[in-house]
Amino acid sequence: MLIIALPKGRIAQDTLKIFEKVFKKPFIFDDKNLILEAGSFKFLLVRSQDIPAYVLNQAADIGVVGLDVLEEQGSDLTRLLDLGIGKCKICIGIPKNRELDFSLPEIKIATKMENITRKYFSQKAVAVKVIKLYGSIELAPLVGLADAIVDIVETGSTMEQNGLKIVKTIATSSAHLVCNKNSFVSKKEEMLAIYTSIKKVIS
Repeated sequence: MLIIALPKGRIAQDTLKIFEKVFKKPFIFDDKNLILEAGSFKFLLVRSQDIPAYVLNQAADIGVVGLDVLEEQGSDLTRLLDLGIGKCKICIGIPKNRELDFSLPEIKIATKMENITRKYFSQKAVAVKVIKLYGSIELAPLVGLADAIVDIVETGSTMEQNGLKIVKTIATSSAHLVCNKNSFVSKKEEMLAIYTSIKKVIS
């Protein structure tokens, strides 16, 4: 049996649609359950940020997770396939009436993604103070907590509504199929079969 960890929400539904195309049958989670068993598969509904931990520790063989989460956590997982769903961008946002001054001795950035932010500004040789926040990130530059934010953007409407503008796209992200390296060895045949089947239906 292959155990597959899916992120809760829209990406889980989009991923299940891919599996439905592959196997030509419905995969539907009961509202109250976090586990769905279907044939030789067991699907787990997991918080997106936790999927690398499930796969890394072999509680799941395969996971579907955003590239942003993979890059932020730096987990040692094999990336099998870009599924082309859950597309978004990682952007720098600032108040509409300001400009971002890269010549400042230090720029204060509010974000959930500390590692991605540090890496980007380090490559630009710009000193940053990263302020880790867990929500309402758009508020930070409006009240002087930060000069700018780094956040996930799908349409840009949330930044727009909060008086911010996008000044730079750091990276793009989409959902990837990843696997545990040991599982890939021990269940190689099943892994390659599902990889090939999924690749056919998404290409």
